[in-house]
Amino acid sequence: MSAQGLISASASSEGANGEASVLPDEITEDHFSELWEHSPFIRTLDISRSLIITGFARIEDETVATLLDLETSKTMVVSRSEPSPEGWQLVEVNGDPSDIETLTAKIKVAGGTEIVSIRYEKAPAPVKGSSGAMVSTKVGNGTPGGGTGPHGGPDPRVLTPDQMADARNAARDVRAGFKADGYGDRETIPPDVVSKISKLSVQQRESINVKMYEYRNRGLGMEERKQIYNRMLDQAVERR
Repeated sequence: MSAQGLISASASSEGANGEASVLPDEITEDHFSELWEHSPFIRTLDISRSLIITGFARIEDETVATLLDLETSKTMVVSRSEPSPEGWQLVEVNGDPSDIETLTAKIKVAGGTEIVSIRYEKAPAPVKGSSGAMVSTKVGNGTPGGGTGPHGGPDPRVLTPDQMADARNAARDVRAGFKADGYGDRETIPPDVVSKISKLSVQQRESINVKMYEYRNRGLGMEERKQIYNRMLDQAVERR
């Protein structure tokens, strides 16, 4: 081979090696292992920390618990008998029933088999809406109660004369509503709810109304009372 051919071959070899040296390494799945394990697009929430129990109530022989999502301020009522509209279900309640601060509830998480333990905690201070009225998004910030509220009675089951009169009047006038049903003063009671009430006797209505005042006196907010009230109506209609 001539000297010129050796030089040409040498230059060609150096050019090929130079090109190979600047090409990136082949991309493999190993390059993405860190992203798979710690995705920047997924936020893991500790449900037991973002949810608290703010109240318990008994409807007939069934226990229901009120949950508050601290991040969204949304409340939901859960029971053992069936999942809530959000898909959550009460599994069991532990603690001393006479001391609500000792109570915890095991809740089945929506869309799976995971069960989490949620503690009782007093709801945060209420927020104000644009009109300046108190927004009933948490237990305890609805209209002031009776038994443990204005008249200071130690037993929330003991209604004031005004409360008892309101419960009785609403039992006789199905469209009147009453201060413990969970519906606001300017809120229209839906036709389907009025229909359910109409199917019950005056005595049945009064019994439900009195029970709702008890929940109000215990500090349950308007949204929670509304859910419980509708559930009690459904159960009463089914038993007819």
